[in-house]
Amino acid sequence: MTVPTTTAGTTASDTTGTTASAPEALYVYGIAPAGVRAPRFPGVDGAPVRLLTESGLCAAVSAAPARIRPRRRDLLAHQAVLDDLTEQGPLLPMRFAVLSPRPDALLSQLRADAVHLSRQLDEVRGCVELNVKGTVVPGHFADLVRRDENLRNLALRTRRRPDYEANVRLGEAIARGVRREARRAAREVLDHLTPLAVRTVQGATDDEQVLSASFLLRSTDERRFRQAVDVRARGCGDRLALSVTGPLPCYSFVDPRPAPAGR
Repeated sequence: MTVPTTTAGTTASDTTGTTASAPEALYVYGIAPAGVRAPRFPGVDGAPVRLLTESGLCAAVSAAPARIRPRRRDLLAHQAVLDDLTEQGPLLPMRFAVLSPRPDALLSQLRADAVHLSRQLDEVRGCVELNVKGTVVPGHFADLVRRDENLRNLALRTRRRPDYEANVRLGEAIARGVRREARRAAREVLDHLTPLAVRTVQGATDDEQVLSASFLLRSTDERRFRQAVDVRARGCGDRLALSVTGPLPCYSFVDPRPAPAGR
């Protein structure tokens, strides 16, 4: 399903300020099976949340404010609505600031994409998302220098003939080695955790955050997964600092658009 969006001068994902240009425009929180109750909490800008039902599905929506900004209260309201729906069953969550121009357009999309959306709901039923990040531990270098012959020789040469450029070269070489060791540890963590999940999606990394992965887990496996993260954290804590966020709505495992015909 492609949620039709209406904006004035920005896209719906431009959370610096999204403007709804039509009076009937709707703010969309997520898609759930028909039969769930409307969330108890007010939505973005304090608007009441209601359900639009079509083809065995329902969309949780509220009136779109004239302008949407990522204010803390609205971000929390968005999350509260998703949490309420998630407690009731499977949910295809939308990210902050997704709009639909009119109720009839959204209902038409639910009708057109009903099979695809229902399949998506079945795939995340009984599941949660956990995100694991790993950052480089910068102090990990003494053991690295002892084990790496090239670094050890460079350190010896620098001590014998110290100067600014030699120190810079040694520092850069150590930093590269530390990042290399952290990336190796990140691959080991990913190899150990992936078999515990239904699906895994890797996110963007950089020189400091060398691991970012989202895991779709059966709710009953969450405790076992966290224990596995703890074991890996103890094993690689001198090279890689691990953190876990969640449980989250299954943002990373929702594909709102049906595959093109023939694929």
